[in-house]
Amino acid sequence: MDQVRTLLAVVDEGTFDAAAAALHVTPSAVSQRVKALEQRTGRVLLRRTKPVQPTESGAVLVRFARQLARLEQDAWSELGLSGSGEPTRVSVAVNADSLATWFLPALTRVPGLCSELHREDEDHTAALLREGLVMAAVTSSPDAVPGCTVRPLGRMRYLPVAAPGLAAEVSHEPLPQALAGAPVVVFDRKDDLQDGFVRRLGGGAAASTRRHHIPTSEGFLDAVVAGLGWGMVPEVQAEPLLAAGRLRLLAPGQWTDVALYWQQWKLDSPALTALADAVAAIAAEALRR
Repeated sequence: MDQVRTLLAVVDEGTFDAAAAALHVTPSAVSQRVKALEQRTGRVLLRRTKPVQPTESGAVLVRFARQLARLEQDAWSELGLSGSGEPTRVSVAVNADSLATWFLPALTRVPGLCSELHREDEDHTAALLREGLVMAAVTSSPDAVPGCTVRPLGRMRYLPVAAPGLAAEVSHEPLPQALAGAPVVVFDRKDDLQDGFVRRLGGGAAASTRRHHIPTSEGFLDAVVAGLGWGMVPEVQAEPLLAAGRLRLLAPGQWTDVALYWQQWKLDSPALTALADAVAAIAAEALRR
C-alpha cells in the first residue's frame, strides 16, 4: 500500500522530489518504492517527464490508489474518527459551460465537501476518469468507463447567436453559406459545436477559418456579444441578452442539444453518493429533459 500511495503522490505532485516532501521521506525512498512496484507488476508505471505522467498501466494503479484513499477516508468518517484530519475531498471533471451555468450550486448542497474541479470539454472528461485523475465526471458519453456507473442528467441547449451588427451582415445571403464564411468564436480546438451546426445546415464541412479561440465560458460569451464572431451559446446565458437586444438568433427554431451524463466510480462512498444526488437534483432543475 505504501508503494501504491507513493506512486499516486508522484503523479499528483509532478516530481519525485515534490512527492518526497509531501510524504516526508527522502527522494531516494520514493524512487525505491516506485521501482519496487514496477518490479512487482512487471510494468513501467511512470513516464519520467516533467511533470511525471503515468503510463497506461500506471493509470490503473493511480485509479486504484484514489479509490483506496476515498474508501479509507469514508471508513474513518463512519467510525467517527478524525483520521488524518483532512476534509472530505472529491475530484470531478466538468465542462466549462456547465461550470459557468448550473453545476456549482450542487456543491453547496453537500456540506463539508472539498472539491477539486478539472475543467475539460464534455467529450473528453471521460478520459480523466479512465486515467484515474478524477472520481466523477460530467460527460457527453453514455458509455460507462470501466469501473464506473452512468446516470443521465439532461440536455444542455445551445443557440446560434451573434451581435446585432454581425447578424445583419450575414442576413444578406442564405444562412449556410453566410456562416461558412462569417467570423466565428470557438472555445478551443476540441470545440465542434459551431462546425457541427454549419454541417447540419448544409453549409459545408466546417465553419469559417476566420475564428477566435476563447477558452472560457464567460470570455466566449463576451466575445460573441462584442461582435468578434457568431457562436453557439448556452440557452440560459443567451436568453437575457436576446431579450435585451444585445444578441440576435441567427436561425430561429434551430439549436443544438448536448446530452450530459454523470459518471462516477463504482464505490460505496457516502461522499460520492451525496454529490451525485446533488448534481442530479440541480441538473433536473437546470437542464432540459
